[in-house]
Amino acid sequence: MPKIYFLDVTNRDGVQTAKLGLSKLEKTLINIYLNEMGVFQSEFGFPTTRHESLYLQANLELAAMGVLRPIRLEGWIRAIASDVETAFKMVPNIRHLNLSISTSDQMIDGKFQGRKNRDDIISDMVEAVDAARALGVESIGVNAEDASRTGLDFLIKFGLAAKEHGADRLRYCDTLGYDNPFTIYEAIRALAENVGIPIEQHCHGDLGLAVANSIAGAKGAIDGGQDAYINTTVNGIGERAGNADLVAVILAATKSKGFADKYQLGGSVKLNKAWKIARFASYAFGIPIPMNQPGVGANAFAHSSGIHADGVLKDPENYELYSFKELGRGEPRFVETGREIIAGQYSGISGFRHVMGKMKVSFASKEEANEVLELARYANVASQTPLVEDELLFIAKYPKIAKKLLTLTPLE
Repeated sequence: MPKIYFLDVTNRDGVQTAKLGLSKLEKTLINIYLNEMGVFQSEFGFPTTRHESLYLQANLELAAMGVLRPIRLEGWIRAIASDVETAFKMVPNIRHLNLSISTSDQMIDGKFQGRKNRDDIISDMVEAVDAARALGVESIGVNAEDASRTGLDFLIKFGLAAKEHGADRLRYCDTLGYDNPFTIYEAIRALAENVGIPIEQHCHGDLGLAVANSIAGAKGAIDGGQDAYINTTVNGIGERAGNADLVAVILAATKSKGFADKYQLGGSVKLNKAWKIARFASYAFGIPIPMNQPGVGANAFAHSSGIHADGVLKDPENYELYSFKELGRGEPRFVETGREIIAGQYSGISGFRHVMGKMKVSFASKEEANEVLELARYANVASQTPLVEDELLFIAKYPKIAKKLLTLTPLE
């Protein structure tokens, strides 16, 4: 029986959101939390973008050390052979790639304006796939941008060409959130049946259907005989109206009526890590979690109505589909109301030792403490927010990796 896998794209699509962004250390923490949660793959960045190269190399080092394992780290590039070559020059140890190119007539005409036609799109894509295979890539996803506005016959032709040249998956992108659960089910089932490789679904929320479309698309892939790979972002943060929310999709796949009985996950997802990653993403992006967000919103387990309150106190299952404990919620929350010492870009060694001491971190020497403090200062400059405990612990445990994450290569 084919299975459902989760591919999170927060560190690619999420950080492309207008007016938002993450530091390289914050992106690394997202990868660590995704790994802890059991997410199959993180689309962790752009290997042809110069300022990303040290961050990507550092995360691949963490993978080699076993810190980021078993999660796969996959880079996103354009489906152009020269981009593949650039990616391997800048990040030589990258092993997983997604190659993206527009497939709809709207995009071909509107973006390329007569410079390319459908045959050119397929030609560029297969050349990129061939180049990636020649350079030793282990897995390739081929991305049909604006697939929901692309004719099905051409999508099948595109997918078959990708498969023939060694692609492992075909990504169906509902780039504008144009699909609905009925249309995406039919399209993805047809692709699964006619192309014969696993299908990804990458859904946007322009019509508020990203989660529903992701579940319907996964059903279509499996009914068509292929594994389904659902793209998500943490808290649904993404371009325009956002992407399919990681936690909401997992809840829908595992809790919705009759779905989990028939459609199973590939691998174990630890839902009790949901609250941790949602809170961190909210803090790092500077975007509050909507109070009505499934599972992690402030009102997800709040009851005001007398009938509801009475019912949930008698038996939580009266008014709750799942427990807050399943999401990793329920710990007491404390806010400093007196003296508070924060590690920031202007911290001194005394205050920094105090902060780290509260986390039971000690240093072998003054020199070691000063080295970690300097890294924490740079990390604070990059994020412009006080560092959370896990960031400080990461810097203290992996100072050489942290230094690489905080280093930008100057322009020549």
